[in-house]
Amino acid sequence: METAAIYHRPESEFAFLYQPNDFRVRLRTKRADVAEVNCFYGDPYVSTTDDLTNNSGSSHWDYQTMAMHKIATTEDFDYWEAALQVPYKRVQYNFEVVGQDGQKVLYGDRGVFPFTTELIGTNGNPFRMPYLHEIDRFKEPDWVRHTIWYQIFPERFANGDKDNDPVGVKPWRSDLSPNRTDYYGGDLQGVLDHLDYLQELGINGIYFCPIFKAYSNHKYDTIDYLEIDPDFGDKDLFRRVVEAAHQRGIKVMLDAVFNHIGDQSIQWQDVLANEENSRFASWFHINKFPVAYEETDNFENAKKLTFDTFAFTPHMPKLNTANPEVKQYLLDVAAYWIKKFDIDAWRLDVANEVDHVFWRRFAETCHQLKPDFYILGEVWHNSQPWLAGDQFSAVMNYAYTETMINGIVKHSLTPSRMVDGLNYQRTLYQRQVNEVMLNTLDSHDTARLLTVCDHDKDLMRQILAFTFLQEGEPCIYYGDEIGMDGGNDPDCRKPMNWDERTQDHQLFKFYQQLIQLRLQNADLLTQGEFIWDVIDNDRRIIKFTRLLNDRSIVGTFNIGQQIQTISANGINIFSQNYQDEQLSKYGFIIETITK
Repeated sequence: METAAIYHRPESEFAFLYQPNDFRVRLRTKRADVAEVNCFYGDPYVSTTDDLTNNSGSSHWDYQTMAMHKIATTEDFDYWEAALQVPYKRVQYNFEVVGQDGQKVLYGDRGVFPFTTELIGTNGNPFRMPYLHEIDRFKEPDWVRHTIWYQIFPERFANGDKDNDPVGVKPWRSDLSPNRTDYYGGDLQGVLDHLDYLQELGINGIYFCPIFKAYSNHKYDTIDYLEIDPDFGDKDLFRRVVEAAHQRGIKVMLDAVFNHIGDQSIQWQDVLANEENSRFASWFHINKFPVAYEETDNFENAKKLTFDTFAFTPHMPKLNTANPEVKQYLLDVAAYWIKKFDIDAWRLDVANEVDHVFWRRFAETCHQLKPDFYILGEVWHNSQPWLAGDQFSAVMNYAYTETMINGIVKHSLTPSRMVDGLNYQRTLYQRQVNEVMLNTLDSHDTARLLTVCDHDKDLMRQILAFTFLQEGEPCIYYGDEIGMDGGNDPDCRKPMNWDERTQDHQLFKFYQQLIQLRLQNADLLTQGEFIWDVIDNDRRIIKFTRLLNDRSIVGTFNIGQQIQTISANGINIFSQNYQDEQLSKYGFIIETITK
């Protein structure tokens, strides 16, 4: 047995309070190296002699034993988990690890030792959670687990009011590729006018790209965080959008950029005018004066910048969020839209480039106003530093996106390697974090899903069905549901196709059915156990079970080219390319089983 691979860390994703009195412990071991793991646990002050001050020997500590079960396997490791009941809100524990070779060791706070029962309660050896404070438990908003998000790029969704169209607006054409600086006149009135459409689709969460006053069509270069961009409407209109959405049971998430601000903002303009004498000079990361840069052929890219920016974009100077004035200003912005307009969530752009101290204050501000507020960070890599319970609720699960595209669409990963990647991401976080991740397959930053799937709608439907059975919440990019395509930005930002003659109504119906399946089984699909039943690299079959209490949903997917024989054991509630036990290319079958 490779004892060097055995790993556990208290107060982390390896040891956390999942629900009150439900303490989860995990252990990592080398893949296929360990036959069983047992957890010895109990209150540190409970002893067989009733001597609460003496817990130094195995004969005194009154512990329980629980067999741990394997929850995930990655390329290198197996992960084990157990749910411990902790009635006194404190616990100590260690692990018996039994190798496939028969070797037994005891693993605790002091490391790995040859197994003997005398060592189980030895003073200092067990891991210790001195007191499980409810205030420290990661609390995800319950409503998020029952949400299907729909991302709207406001400038391209619908033009409901031509009176606020910007100068030079182009004709509304969803079949032509836009340029980066084009305007089409999309606005909030257009969203309000189409809420019935969204309700018919079945979604219950709108994720807006930025709507604040800004210079560009994408609005990520904010001029004023406290104003609606006049191209989109005004605050009264936005209030009506939120109220109308809430009446339909639809939550509203706004996108904000607190990492940087636009160069047309009054703050940066004052810096340009007054240089080091500007009252806003310390609001930014200016390395030397005068403020300057060297232009290139690319508007978004500059050289020899004397100030820090988003990437090398001279028009997006980076804010100094450690500055008390900046911090308070942005916290006031966060509070304003919650208090005045009752928004339900923030999506935070470039969240990984802002300091953690600020995000902790940000989370406190939001949750004091609305305890079940959802905070979603844009982080494209390992997000553990932001997901300890004191900053974000979740992140945009781009690691999931990449793994799925590579495994199901591009076939650059074998089924087993794809599953290893999905498992690795799941083991990085506490269970409740995985339950509220945002799982998106495309967005305003990436090529559209239909284009990624080379316009094969069977393949598109397959990867969507797979995603809707995962723990995190699905997010639909506007227009995907009626067959819109598009390459990378800006091609993915075409105006929404409202021409019913050219919309794909069959695809729309598929989305409706998939959304209803998800919402009707939301608790099972977010909180249920995840069991990989079949991962067959040769047949390219993946089968998994989602299990909660006495109900389960089983998904079987043929991600290969050959027809495979698959026997259904439950009630077929949704399928594609499946007939007479034959699962064809890009086919799937979703079954429900009740014990």
